[in-house]
Amino acid sequence: MQQPKVIFFDAVGTLFGVKGSVGEVYSYLASTVGVKCSSDLLEIAFFKSFKMSPPLAFPGIDIMAVSELEYQWWYQVAYDTFTEVDVIDQFADFDSFFQQVYDYFVTPHPWFLYTDVFPALKHWQQKGIELAIISNFDTRIYEVLDLFCLSEFFTTITISSTTGTAKPHPNIFLKALEKHQCQPQEAWHIGDSKKEDYDGAKAVGIQAFLLERNDDKIESESIINSMEMLI
Repeated sequence: MQQPKVIFFDAVGTLFGVKGSVGEVYSYLASTVGVKCSSDLLEIAFFKSFKMSPPLAFPGIDIMAVSELEYQWWYQVAYDTFTEVDVIDQFADFDSFFQQVYDYFVTPHPWFLYTDVFPALKHWQQKGIELAIISNFDTRIYEVLDLFCLSEFFTTITISSTTGTAKPHPNIFLKALEKHQCQPQEAWHIGDSKKEDYDGAKAVGIQAFLLERNDDKIESESIINSMEMLI
């Protein structure tokens, strides 16, 4: 297979993941303020709330307003999650609690790095391939990448909240391609979502690879390992 000019990566679920589950994180943090709730129920409620939310993208918004909009977006997801499991009234101060939750996700505690990531990135970087990220995560991604010393690998980072559209919308992929002055057929995209990553990339003509991670397993035999042999 011909070597690509650039390889784009999804972030959460591809390069790094959440330890255990979001439900476990929410349950633990809620317990620190005296609210008890099943992590399994919170996990179900979180994904229901997450899927029902509008895309984490703010078209036509001044870049200086993005951070606050991201915060409010996640606040609503969390509020709806705890409302769904009928414990929202148990919080003495949900606003303060959510600030704790939001800040927690820029610490090392909730995240882990898949073990195949560093070897793969170094392999492709040494071959002179540009590496980049296309993600529906928010601007906290920069801090999380720094936690794992990954920032140095990526030439560009394109995220939905600052681009105005989220995967699988074609525009976010096209914006990323523009940054590299790259045609779709010169690029690869690797991600763990069939709809957002694989279908989204293919729709604009990018060679797409669907990454099937094993939930929260740090050591995961993956397509990244096998793809090293393609170039």
